[in-house]
Amino acid sequence: MQNDNVSVNENTKAEQLNPSRAAHYDQKLTTDQGLKLTNTDDSLKAGLRGPTLLEDFHFREKLTHFDHERIPERVVHARGFGVHGYFQVYESMSEYTKARFLQDPTVKTPVFVRFSTVVGSRGSADTVRDVRGFATKFYTEEGNYDLVGNNMPVFFIQDAVKFPDMVHSIKPEPDNEIPQASAAHDTFWDFVVNTPETAHMIMWLLSDRGIPRSFRMMEGFGVNTFRLINAQGRARFVKFHWKPLLGVHSLIWDEAQKLAGKDPDFNRRDLWEAVNNGQYPEFELGIQLIEEQDEFKFGFDILDPTKLWPEETIPVKIIGKMTLNRNVDNFFAETEQAAFCPANIVPGIDFSNDPLLQGRLFSYLDTQLIRLGGPNFHEIPINRTVAPVHNNQRDGYHRMTVDHGKVSYFPNSLASNCPMPVSVEENGYQHYAGKISGERVRARSDSFRDHFSQATLFWNSMSPIEKKHIVEAFHFEVGSVMDKQIRQRVVDMFNNVDNTLARQIAMGVGATPPFTGASGSTAVSPALSQLNTIRTAETRIVAILAENGFNHAELSFLMDSLKGATVNFDVVSRELGTIKSMDNRELAVGRNYLTAASVKYDAVFISGGKNSAAAMLNQGDTLHFINEAFKHGKAIGAVNEALDVLAACQIPDTTLAGNNAKVTDDMGVVTVRNSDLSEFCSGFLSAISQHRHWQRESKKETVPA
Repeated sequence: MQNDNVSVNENTKAEQLNPSRAAHYDQKLTTDQGLKLTNTDDSLKAGLRGPTLLEDFHFREKLTHFDHERIPERVVHARGFGVHGYFQVYESMSEYTKARFLQDPTVKTPVFVRFSTVVGSRGSADTVRDVRGFATKFYTEEGNYDLVGNNMPVFFIQDAVKFPDMVHSIKPEPDNEIPQASAAHDTFWDFVVNTPETAHMIMWLLSDRGIPRSFRMMEGFGVNTFRLINAQGRARFVKFHWKPLLGVHSLIWDEAQKLAGKDPDFNRRDLWEAVNNGQYPEFELGIQLIEEQDEFKFGFDILDPTKLWPEETIPVKIIGKMTLNRNVDNFFAETEQAAFCPANIVPGIDFSNDPLLQGRLFSYLDTQLIRLGGPNFHEIPINRTVAPVHNNQRDGYHRMTVDHGKVSYFPNSLASNCPMPVSVEENGYQHYAGKISGERVRARSDSFRDHFSQATLFWNSMSPIEKKHIVEAFHFEVGSVMDKQIRQRVVDMFNNVDNTLARQIAMGVGATPPFTGASGSTAVSPALSQLNTIRTAETRIVAILAENGFNHAELSFLMDSLKGATVNFDVVSRELGTIKSMDNRELAVGRNYLTAASVKYDAVFISGGKNSAAAMLNQGDTLHFINEAFKHGKAIGAVNEALDVLAACQIPDTTLAGNNAKVTDDMGVVTVRNSDLSEFCSGFLSAISQHRHWQRESKKETVPA
């Protein structure tokens, strides 16, 4: 691609996706055939009170279209949200691949990303404990390339033939359609204890990775093993990674549950608002490479999708960055109709024999045929490639292309063999000529038999607080299982991962703890812990609590500091409208306590001012808001008179600034009285950047909320 085509490529895709952008404004109502209408409020009747006539073509068209507006939702990944952007490689990857979009750092390749949960229906909540989909469509000049992954690098099963069983087990139970969007029930855990290959994925699912703070703050993984192939035909095995530049952060389970009720759209709203605010999410693309001759040198099978490649052994090479900078114009037309398939590749990228990947290559295409009404879903604007399309496929449901000529076959003489295949030298796609041999068998390689060593590696790599969260997740999930035998079998199964883990699980689910068990490998992978991630206050959201009589000078200074650090905030007060400061300055209130909740924010600031503080001291909603934020480990800031409000909260063993004290930061509670606010703001921003102050959870008592 030429450099002067960079912006044209991006604009061309935007125009394709929106061929009639803003076309309805100031226009006259018509039928789908363009016939102008005089009335759309009354059907055509035989008399004012008579029956509707069959000849009312407008009624039939309008109702027929309405009746068919809903397409079948995805069996999995039904709850999704999409956003546009672009990708740029940092430097040419010609050493590893001939894929053109990975060659020129000046080229911006348009992308569309769809984030999703897996288990729930379209109407389920964003913050359920679940795997998150992370699917990226690159609109390259060589055709569309789909990198279809998750926010976890491994999967439940090793062979795609088991996928229907796995999904059936985790979906709502068929007799009563309960529970929605949850793995906390009998059939799923029955499947788990009878399928030990799930052990590693269960550790990921029950970790904090299962409840991400934001789509903008989670990693993405291609999961399967692919190949990169360069122009010389040399192939390497590859795994793909997306690394968020905001770091990898999660919710607390109690927080996630409350958000599901207070704001079930929390993650999609967060992404939508970030893009609208110009705070564009950024992800770096990384690759792990293994030379073909090294395929068998590791202690695991690199084709096993229940295994990851430890980053300490096989480093992640960062090769480019994706910026998400444009929200969709229409959710249905773009996000809901987006069709992804791992078989959508370009020259320089090919498949491996990963048995889960092999099944996905069939299943994704097959799914689109039923969801999107036939074989022409590629002509829907969101799925349309920017590369020219010429072939002999014809007709079918919803055909958009008007093909010219009488020839639709190959070979032919009437059209000089056009459209004709091209050579490899003309960049025609050629599958990698890997050697395949063996008998036809329905079996599995012995190298896939190890189901527990990497689950142990994951457990060993967690910090104490992350281990605590995993155990609590087991207590909720397995504690929700009614069958006592299954609960005991879960304990026995995870005794193969770690004896301490199994004993802690047993204590919370009414099972018998095993006295002995796995105590083998002590290997760790620091990259697996979310505590080893980027920490920044950028794009976080602060709730500013204030009432009439607040200190305007203090609050203005804080707001300017937050804006300067690209931190967002809402003013929360008892009533919507405006409040007045102690010197009669007005401030707009963004939320009241009915429309706001501490779980929607990353931090809380309590405004000073004698009358404001006095009002908050008499409001149970304010005190609950602060207590709950403390319970969830969030940064809390207070200055001057606001310290009296903080002192009235049920926050244990927290040191507050005394008279004329400098800034005090105790477990992320940052306070100051009669001292320099610039130092306070610096400390408060630092506390926000920590995401959560987990040391609070080591306290024997937690704040009621």
